[in-house]
Amino acid sequence: MSDDLIELASRTQDVYERNAARFDAERPKGLHERAWLDRFTEGLRPGAAILDLGCGAGQPIAAYFMSKGYRVAGLDASHAMIRLARSRWPDGDWRIADMRALDLVDRFDGIIGWNSFFHLTRAEQRSVLPRLAGLLEPDGALMLTVGPCDGETGGQVGDDAVYHASLAPEEYTSILAAAGVSMREFVVEDPACDYQTILLARKRGDGWPKPDQT
Repeated sequence: MSDDLIELASRTQDVYERNAARFDAERPKGLHERAWLDRFTEGLRPGAAILDLGCGAGQPIAAYFMSKGYRVAGLDASHAMIRLARSRWPDGDWRIADMRALDLVDRFDGIIGWNSFFHLTRAEQRSVLPRLAGLLEPDGALMLTVGPCDGETGGQVGDDAVYHASLAPEEYTSILAAAGVSMREFVVEDPACDYQTILLARKRGDGWPKPDQT
């Protein structure tokens, strides 16, 4: 990892803090993600607990889940983003925290990191994935947007550059399997979802078939 990428990765929180209002205004809210959000919740019980990692200002992802009756805990490292979410849903469960240092006593039926988890470095992703698995209830769902292959790149938030990284699909599968979570789908650059790459996995439990039965 070059010094330039290390520096870029270290600025992610500051970028979102500075650009919170602009990001929220410009973030598409037409729910092109809807089909994947519904796959994520398929099989979850009514009122299930969902952790939205990097929830931003709560729209549209957390808002969609709340509209379906799920109990959503929204977590973001940006104070400005959480202030926006709280202004919209004062009674919501909005938490300021860094996903790299999760210290939660809660357990969740689903954990989603949509356009957030990929801001972690590859080393951080390797460290965080087993912790996410530990926060899942048996049969719980995990969904992340990642990259199509192992690597690092830059993106844009407002006028600022921002860091992105991904592991190889095989490494995601291996890390999750070691933590008791089975990869269900890994779709590279889905044209029906704005060419995002989506990882969907399930924690092993009685309610889901084993991988060789899917």
